[in-house]
Amino acid sequence: MADRNVLGGELAECGSDPVTGYYRTGGCMATPEDLGNHSVCTVMTEEFLRHQQEVGNDLLTARPEWMFPGLRPGDRWCVVALRWWQSYEAGVAAPVVLAATHERALEVVPLEILRQFAVDVPDDASSIA
Repeated sequence: MADRNVLGGELAECGSDPVTGYYRTGGCMATPEDLGNHSVCTVMTEEFLRHQQEVGNDLLTARPEWMFPGLRPGDRWCVVALRWWQSYEAGVAAPVVLAATHERALEVVPLEILRQFAVDVPDDASSIA
């Protein structure tokens, strides 16, 4: 069975430059082994990156031992749903690619909130109405 996105469709790729995902496949496949729930496909912004650094989640610094390149504004990255929610509550949530956000994100973030930050619109927009 294919991984599903928050809209119920097949999970799209989040990012390949840099290669993202818990398994570094380019997708936000949030399996049960991914205890952090790296399910939200996010487009990095300066505000989001700075906030995450301030709360102890440094996404700016490269960590080669974890195959982590360090991120810049504009990069697409699978982030932990709870970390995205943390930034949302602080007023600095980053844009979300709904087609590439795993359905497990809904365990933490309501779809209505994710829709407010959507930067992708499916061909049939009725699915997000």
